[in-house]
Amino acid sequence: MKITRVGVDLAKNVFHVHGIDRAEQPVWQRRLRREKWLAAVLEKVQPGCEVGMEACAGAHHWARELQSRGYTVKLMAPQFVKPYVKSNKNDMNDAQAVCEAMSRPSMRFVPVKSVEQQDIQAVHRIRAELVSQRTAKGNQIRGLVAEYGLVAPRQLSRLRRAIPRWLEDAENGLSARLRRLLDGLRGDLVVLDQRIGELDAEIEAIAKSDPVVRRLQQLRGVGPLTATALVAAVGNGEQFAKGRHLAVSLGLTPKQHSTGGKERLLGISKRGDPYLRKLLVHGGRAALYAARDKDDPLSQWAKNIAARSHPNVAAVAWANKTARIAWAMIRHGCDYQPERAMN
Repeated sequence: MKITRVGVDLAKNVFHVHGIDRAEQPVWQRRLRREKWLAAVLEKVQPGCEVGMEACAGAHHWARELQSRGYTVKLMAPQFVKPYVKSNKNDMNDAQAVCEAMSRPSMRFVPVKSVEQQDIQAVHRIRAELVSQRTAKGNQIRGLVAEYGLVAPRQLSRLRRAIPRWLEDAENGLSARLRRLLDGLRGDLVVLDQRIGELDAEIEAIAKSDPVVRRLQQLRGVGPLTATALVAAVGNGEQFAKGRHLAVSLGLTPKQHSTGGKERLLGISKRGDPYLRKLLVHGGRAALYAARDKDDPLSQWAKNIAARSHPNVAAVAWANKTARIAWAMIRHGCDYQPERAMN
């Protein structure tokens, strides 16, 4: 009995495995504790065997562990595994579905991320959460002072300057208790600003030390934040055959709903990583604004789109083009070539 393919259903404490032989017959089905499952695989399955998992929490860690022991690991997006679940959903059926899905020739696999990629992603995720908290804190301050007849500015920088003025103004109707609470909220903003600044400095340091990130910043609308996020998400880009596939994976291409021979294109699909898509679109919007006084082909192309449709459409189109060019630069290790931007 030689196991040729193993599907694994990951969980927090208990893993389920489903192994088949060359005849596609199940020969190993087990429920294993987290601390014992890797040893069980090493004992039962020979190196070189294919091991499949859903790309969920912890999957990249276990994939690296298995790869270091000689196994071929295939990660798949959970939505691509779901159609292969037979009958009722349970953990063992999920493991069987993973084993079945990984054998499909048309299956799309997720590349295993390195520790460095996950480190950069961790910095971005923590920063994004802190920015969200800072935005919520500003909205809370605006809502509180509005109940006392004060109109707070929309910009966060102006809000920071307004709070000390409110606290010093004895005639604005704020009670002593609210002044104390407002001062505490101001302290919260200071702490959040400090934490976000520290992470920004860390991203800047990564951007300066990584040659790929430095090259990506040659693109218009791409700074350290977007460049590091691209490298963390894409890696070396080998999972995409061409730049358009990266744009599709980020949801920057139209969603199609065609039937009866009639093609119908809707808005962008918005599939994939929403954080990276947001960075690219914001970068596209900034590049479009900077292109107002430029007459190079790329600027003219974007301005024409904005004129005949909407600036937001032009910003998304720029983001799409940025993703395609970024893939080429990452995959081929080349610098940005403006003369080829419209190819």
